[in-house]
Amino acid sequence: MRWYSHLYVGEKAAKKRFALIQKIRRGEKDWSVYVIIPALGGNNILDICSAAEFSRPHYQERDPLVLGIAAGYWEALQVAGRIVDEMYRATGGFSLEQFLEPDGGERWE
Repeated sequence: MRWYSHLYVGEKAAKKRFALIQKIRRGEKDWSVYVIIPALGGNNILDICSAAEFSRPHYQERDPLVLGIAAGYWEALQVAGRIVDEMYRATGGFSLEQFLEPDGGERWE
């Protein structure tokens, strides 16, 4: 997994940011911690998944870029909303790839 250099962090998650990041890196199965990544398929922009689900091989084989972390599903929705809002304001559209290009051309496939 890769980490976005300007990681988006929810309000509650910010209080324990480094502990949450370590949990995710170790692949701990915590259903209360969520990650926000570029969508792996379909017409979506982002995927929100629990850290427990994120540790599965399905995700790890694709070397996902972690854009944000959150403590709880509702906070994950807020973080994802913030990402989409900033993307639209910066690009005038909904191209995540275009939004991430100024950060060194982060790519995923």
